[in-house]
Amino acid sequence: MSSKRLTQIELPKDFKLSKRFSVIEKLGEGWEGEVYLIQEAHTGIERVAKVFFPHRNQKNKAARFYAQKLHKLRNCSILIHYLLQDQFRYKGHNLTYLISDFIEGETLDAFINRQPGKRLHFFQALHLLHALAKGLEEIHLSNEYHGDLHQENIIVQRTGLGFDLKVLDFYQWGKASAENKFHDVTSLIRIFYDSIGGAHFYPNQPSPVKEICCGLKKTLIRKKYKTASQLRIFLENLEWE
Repeated sequence: MSSKRLTQIELPKDFKLSKRFSVIEKLGEGWEGEVYLIQEAHTGIERVAKVFFPHRNQKNKAARFYAQKLHKLRNCSILIHYLLQDQFRYKGHNLTYLISDFIEGETLDAFINRQPGKRLHFFQALHLLHALAKGLEEIHLSNEYHGDLHQENIIVQRTGLGFDLKVLDFYQWGKASAENKFHDVTSLIRIFYDSIGGAHFYPNQPSPVKEICCGLKKTLIRKKYKTASQLRIFLENLEWE
């Protein structure tokens, strides 16, 4: 095992993770590792591989945590299906990777940047928030939480008036406490707030938007909805003038 820390992996095109999978292209990178579009040799089916930096995956803890959580939450519609875990040797390191389904779409931040004014109309954003709340509700009802929700790890597909969404990654803050679930809720409110233009446009938003955002004050948000279920119900009963 190499003693040199590997902070960039940069697998080349056609690199073989195994006899079964080869790299098509790099999709992105994050704190834990890099993500690649890969192809299954015998079927041509495209998948996604998350390759972990060794120093972020000591004793395989990060990969094991991620795989076990995805398996536990495999029936949650907002999550991508986990398929398998394996290792390969690269630059003197044993690298662990997880393979999951490849989902067509774009990240939420990229989608918003394509909209007029680089923001959503509040009705669009309301549909987005409702879809996120419904998806997050499934996770919370399974006594889990996400821990790291933001525009860059939400994959968007438009479906008519609504959104088909998938969320990526997780962050382990500890047990699935009420506080960690509430952190997810406040993250959704922040995503909604930013998607309609943030602080610059907030003063002129209609009153229902301000009812939802509560000025981003957590004490006020907590009084209205502590959980994703409460947020979903609040949105479904929101009155518009």
